[in-house]
Amino acid sequence: MFDALILGLWLTFLGYWFATATRVKRTANGARWGGAIFRATLAISVLFLVAELLRGRLRHLVPLDVTYVSPIAASIGVAICALGVTIAIWARTCLGQNWGMPMSLRQGHELVTTGPYAYVRHPIYTGILLALVGTTLVHWYPRVVLLPVFFAYFVYAARVEERSMREQFPNEYPGYAGRTKMLIPFLF
Repeated sequence: MFDALILGLWLTFLGYWFATATRVKRTANGARWGGAIFRATLAISVLFLVAELLRGRLRHLVPLDVTYVSPIAASIGVAICALGVTIAIWARTCLGQNWGMPMSLRQGHELVTTGPYAYVRHPIYTGILLALVGTTLVHWYPRVVLLPVFFAYFVYAARVEERSMREQFPNEYPGYAGRTKMLIPFLF
């Protein structure tokens, strides 16, 4: 049951992403979408596939009590995953046509500071990380190894995006960055 709920949440997330991907502004180089979205989706899919293969292949090597997750922990994991997917979709909705692949610039880009962007500068990353934490609570081994990898990637991508945003919005972005955190409200 928990597996199906987690899968359904991730499929909802991916379905929404693909459904809204064509309704965006053109990038600074004139492209609307396509190759970048395909490459990012392929990379994320490969990471999850590797995690699933490792989970299936290595499960017999790990003592049962190490891989067991209680129904309470799994329920909490599903709730956290749902919260993360909701935040990511809410953030994507607030961006509207300004959304783009990580580290891409849009023509006529607007600085969005409402919705979840009033709390963190990169709420899509925050939502995905929460969804991954929730998924890890349901199936912690070996996904727990992937959490620091995703976190490091999102911090890197956020820093690259912020350099671009400071160039694109030299008057507005520094003040916005000063009153919001990067990924975790009130902390980081």
